[in-house]
Amino acid sequence: MARPSCISLFARLPRAGGEDCSRIVTITAPRRTAPPLPIVFNAPHSGRCYPRQFVRQSALPLEELRLSEDFLADRLFAAASVHGGWHVMAQRPRAWLDLNRDRRELDPEVIEGPLPPDARTGTSRVKAGLGVIPRIVSRGKTIHARKLGWQEASARLKEGYDPYHARLGSLIGHLQNRFGQAVLIDCHTMPASAARAMTPLAGKRPHIILGDRDGESCSPLLTSTLDDLFTRAGLRVSRNRVYSGGYITRHYGACGLGAHAIQIEINRELYMRPGCYEPTADFKRLQALISGIIAQLPTRLAPLWGGISMAAE
Repeated sequence: MARPSCISLFARLPRAGGEDCSRIVTITAPRRTAPPLPIVFNAPHSGRCYPRQFVRQSALPLEELRLSEDFLADRLFAAASVHGGWHVMAQRPRAWLDLNRDRRELDPEVIEGPLPPDARTGTSRVKAGLGVIPRIVSRGKTIHARKLGWQEASARLKEGYDPYHARLGSLIGHLQNRFGQAVLIDCHTMPASAARAMTPLAGKRPHIILGDRDGESCSPLLTSTLDDLFTRAGLRVSRNRVYSGGYITRHYGACGLGAHAIQIEINRELYMRPGCYEPTADFKRLQALISGIIAQLPTRLAPLWGGISMAAE
């Protein structure tokens, strides 16, 4: 039997549907028991299938490559399809390719040789080492033991970035055509240190940060609804501090054209053991809390698509 080309970390976790290391992206459609809705829950940074060649050639061990993972963000929102939403998850890790970046955000410190003329090498993300092919993981650790040639970098973009965004964009377009509106909820997690570094609001650090590009990427109804539901569930919510939404939120959020995008950052302190990639006993409670919030979205967000509930097909 051929050896798998990716190192899967799923085996160390409780099983859940939708895991396939042979794929770049997995999309789970609404279950037939729930009326389908134009809501997409997208987890671009939670991929746990590490290409073996990438790990062998990296300057870091696998445990440190994982520092950039949005640990189990996909699992936290796994109830999406149960309640009529769509669940999209990356299979490959953020350290290999960052799907929440402009494709042109290319880092000359990662890629040698001439870059395409439209390369955006001067953005704040590229300068910080966080371009579409990242230079570093969290804590500033350098990923690559050597520079990539442009052919190698281009192949990675064609293998991972292009199909992911093609399928995500196609799904959003399909929902817009069917419902007149589409909602994209981009699901992320943040290290507890990021929350602790923030200036507290009323003396408290946030559990949840909602990023709507300061009101530009979605209807106020979407932001206020999520704020209210998380707050009622007992969590502290902040808006656009420090995370206002990345490329995905900006690129797909065009509320004037019927596409609403918002980013959710969840403090890992709520469900993850400090210093290791293991969920605490609170993980299932948080997962159930989020499931309850997702269940309320069809009613709360119905005004966006005219209050029409589509029957299951």
